[in-house]
Amino acid sequence: MMKAFSIAAALAASAAATPTASAPIGKRSITPVTVKGNSFFAGDDRFYIRGVDYQPGGSAAQKDPIADEDGCKRDIAEFEKLGINTIRIYTVDNSADHDTCMGLLAEAGIYLALDLNTPDYSINRANPQKSYNNVYLQSLFATVEMFAKYDNTLLFFSGNEVINDDNTTGCAPYVKAVTRDIKSYMNARGLRTVPVGYSAADVESNRYEMATYMNCGDESARSDFFAFNDYSWCDPSSYTTSGWDQKVARFSNYSIPIFLSEYGCNNNKRAFEEVASLYSTDMTGVYSGGLVYEYSQESSNYGLVTIDGDQVSERDDFAALQSAFAGTKNPTGDGGYQPSGAPSTCPSQSSTWDVSMGSDELPAVPSGVSELMQKGAGAGPGLSGSGSQEAGSSESHLAGAGDGAVTSGGTVPSSSRGAAAAALGPLAFSFAPLVCGAIVLASSIFGGSLIL
Repeated sequence: MMKAFSIAAALAASAAATPTASAPIGKRSITPVTVKGNSFFAGDDRFYIRGVDYQPGGSAAQKDPIADEDGCKRDIAEFEKLGINTIRIYTVDNSADHDTCMGLLAEAGIYLALDLNTPDYSINRANPQKSYNNVYLQSLFATVEMFAKYDNTLLFFSGNEVINDDNTTGCAPYVKAVTRDIKSYMNARGLRTVPVGYSAADVESNRYEMATYMNCGDESARSDFFAFNDYSWCDPSSYTTSGWDQKVARFSNYSIPIFLSEYGCNNNKRAFEEVASLYSTDMTGVYSGGLVYEYSQESSNYGLVTIDGDQVSERDDFAALQSAFAGTKNPTGDGGYQPSGAPSTCPSQSSTWDVSMGSDELPAVPSGVSELMQKGAGAGPGLSGSGSQEAGSSESHLAGAGDGAVTSGGTVPSSSRGAAAAALGPLAFSFAPLVCGAIVLASSIFGGSLIL
């Protein structure tokens, strides 16, 4: 067990020696987005996510769409026609170069919402403790280091649909631990503090519990935002018929930004009538927009376009969404955002929320991670790496929720830089293995494909 002082000193020296984030790439400057209260802001202007989920080829292809310059140029032209400001990518290759595509996106005024996990480097619901290890975090940290330098990196997802039913809620502490570790890494390395949060599955029975869990307890482990997939508005519908009004009411006092990480039910012909409500003052005091599932036509039949080589054919849904966006402006002013609010109360264990760890406990930071924070993650394994899910131990190690966290040192746009690094607390250990349901590769499965 290392002393907190010696670790803090090493981190401080490392952060001091680390260059600050490079200038934005591309000819057009773009304002980094930050979190204020329960909303996103670009400078002094409220920022609403108007976007699409973007992974041509689908999850099985494991291709990085922003490492493909020709594909970027082809699709950015369509993004501009749609009138979007954000794309979400579920899988990137952290061994590839992204300067060109990120620059082209910035020139088009488009931000990136990025999933840090890949199919081989993710939390396994069947054995979350074993899959939560330093090999896994090295891959995530390498991606963070790569993308924090781009001003149009909007946010990082620490996980995607890891919990997809009541039986897998015991995995929530691992998602929260990963969120803590990503935030710590940015602080330790002196990077821009890109917002970090979670994308939840469309599961009514535990959605609110997961949201409050990610926003309760020690500040170092709390999310910067919460997103969830919502396919409950199926045209023809309305704000009240869909039940969206009830969700807004339920989250009315939630103190961090909420947005829809996937939406766009395809049970019937899609007119995207929900766009008018999503960007109206009925919702903007609580929600910050959303991402339509999905850009390219895949087997789940949600596509806005069909891609054939270097050719793109716009489908009927493209025109419908384009029209919905064009006919819906953002509210004037701040949209009714809440500038401050209290963290949530951690949910109690129940039949639909099977988290046995205390609200002040989380999985301990894995062995070897402090060295990554001191020296940097180095090169990422890319999409051909050997994977991380079997690289750890199934023996559970618990610690205080904030133990091991680095709580300052990152850079915040338009504000002064904080102290070099915070102390790392000593780790505590116990043995309480969690069982979390069927074996699934988490954080890389697309939600739309699960609701057919």
